[in-house]
Amino acid sequence: MSSIRNSRTRLLTAAATVALAAFSLTACSDGTGTRDEGASSAPANNAPAAATAAASTSTDAKPADTTSKPVETLSTASKASKPSKGSAAQASPAKAPAAAAKAVTCEGSNTKTVAAPLNRPINHMLLTVTNTGSKTCYLYTYPIVRFSQAQSVPPVIEASQPQAVVTLEPGQSGYASVSLSAADGSGGNGYTAKSLTVYFQGRSINGTTGKAANPKLPAKGVHIDDSLKVTYWQQSMDDAIMW
Repeated sequence: MSSIRNSRTRLLTAAATVALAAFSLTACSDGTGTRDEGASSAPANNAPAAATAAASTSTDAKPADTTSKPVETLSTASKASKPSKGSAAQASPAKAPAAAAKAVTCEGSNTKTVAAPLNRPINHMLLTVTNTGSKTCYLYTYPIVRFSQAQSVPPVIEASQPQAVVTLEPGQSGYASVSLSAADGSGGNGYTAKSLTVYFQGRSINGTTGKAANPKLPAKGVHIDDSLKVTYWQQSMDDAIMW
């Protein structure tokens, strides 16, 4: 009897062991053991994603390489655009001759002078000098005028002196007026002049300079007397005829 009990005990023990083993297998299949092993193999399952990410990273890096190329191209172009030594692009710009920029004195050879009698003020005449040269010229002080065969020249009206020397760019004009005779007839030694010579003064104001001008007078001439006077050269006509 005791051997039978021992055998039954062994059978029950073995059955319990088998049941426990089966229970362990069932528990592992729920994801505890088997899924742990599956988790360890997850990197293999995720390999395509990692490869995709790597490919994406590689693709993202390409724009940086593409961006750097234009910089190299511009640098090359910049180097290519630099003129070589002795080239025309590297030559100094031509400078205008000093003589072309230097102003000269206005006189008969570089100007044209016109003499025109005025209605107002009466017994006055306007001298207009136009720069016909290619350089700026200066009209210094006042015109020295000589009518017909007069032995003396008229004085200047000192109050008409401008604040600056009259400057004429090519094509510009300067002015002076001549008071021919007294409006009230008080002047003496009057006569009719039919020719006029205009002389120009230089910067030093020591007599005349350059060529004189010979503007035409009206055919009937102009009446002058010993009240004859001239103004300084003026930049504008209005300033000239106000005296």
